Amino acid sequence: MTAVEAVAAQPAGGPPPEGTGASGTGPWRAAWRRLRRNPAGLLGAALVAVFVLVALLAPVLAPHEPATAEWFGQVTPTSVPGPSAGHPLGLDAFGSDLLTQLLFGARSSLVIGVVSTAVGLAVGAALGLLAGGVGGWVDTAVMRVVDVLLSIPSLLLAVSVAAVLGRSGASIMLAIAAAQVPVFARLLRASLLAQRGQEYVVALRSLGLRHRRIVVSHMLPNSLGPVLVQATLVLATAVIEVAALSFLGLGDPDPAVAEWGRMLVTAQARLEQAPHLALYPGLCIAVTALGFTLLGEALREALDPRSDR
Repeated sequence: MTAVEAVAAQPAGGPPPEGTGASGTGPWRAAWRRLRRNPAGLLGAALVAVFVLVALLAPVLAPHEPATAEWFGQVTPTSVPGPSAGHPLGLDAFGSDLLTQLLFGARSSLVIGVVSTAVGLAVGAALGLLAGGVGGWVDTAVMRVVDVLLSIPSLLLAVSVAAVLGRSGASIMLAIAAAQVPVFARLLRASLLAQRGQEYVVALRSLGLRHRRIVVSHMLPNSLGPVLVQATLVLATAVIEVAALSFLGLGDPDPAVAEWGRMLVTAQARLEQAPHLALYPGLCIAVTALGFTLLGEALREALDPRSDR
C-alpha cells in the first residue's frame, strides 16, 4: 500500500471507531451488523423483498392473464363478484381478475419507481458532484437552478412534466425523476463540502494529488452513504407518486397495463357495492411505501457510527 492509499484509508474525522481497525470488521460490515440488530429495518427489508419477488414473479403467480375482461358479464351495476374458486380476490369493475391486476400492478410500480429513482440519482449526483467538487461560480450557478426546482412542490413538478410529455410510462418516469434531481444534487453537494476539511483530504493535498483525483477517488466514495440512504427513502415516495399520477389520469393510457393508481380511480364509482376494490390496491401502496421507509431509516442509522451502542 502506498503512502497515499494509507492516508486515504483512514476514516474521516479522527481515529477509526471500535471494530473497524486492521483486525476489525470494517465500516460496511459494522453497518451491516447494526442493520441486522434493527427490528424495524428487518421488517422493512422483508416487505421490500416480498414486493420485489411479487413484481418479478407476477407472470408465474398470477392465476390469469392481465387486463382480460372475460368475466365482464358477471359484473352488474349493483354488484361485483367477490372471491371464488377461480378468483381468490374476486373481479374488478371491468371483469378482470383482481389478484392478477394487483400482482402486475406491483411490477409496474417497481419498474417505474426503480427507473425514475435511478435517473434522478444519476442526474442529481452529477450536478452535486459538479457543484461540490468544482466550487466557485459553477457551484453558484448549479445551486441556483437546484433552488428553483426545490421551490416547486415535488408532486406539482411531476404533474407538470407528465402533462407536458403526455400520457405514457416513460413520461411518468421522467416526471418523477425530475422531482428527485434537486434532492440528490443538494445532498451530495453537502456531503462533499463536509469532506473538504477532513484530515485525510488535507493530507492528500499535502502529498501533491490533483484536486480532481481527490474528489473522484476519495471524497466521492466517502460521500455516497447519505445519498444511497436517500435513494431508498425516495423509492417509497416514487411508489406513491406513481399511484398519484395514475390517479390523476396521467398514467399509461394502455388499459392492458395494470396500475394501482388506476385501480383506485375505477374503484371510486363502486365504493358502496365493492369497497374491497379500493382497499386492496390502497393497502399494497401503503405497505410497499412503509417497507422502503423502514429500510431507508434503518440504513441511515446503520451507516451512522454514532448509533453503534
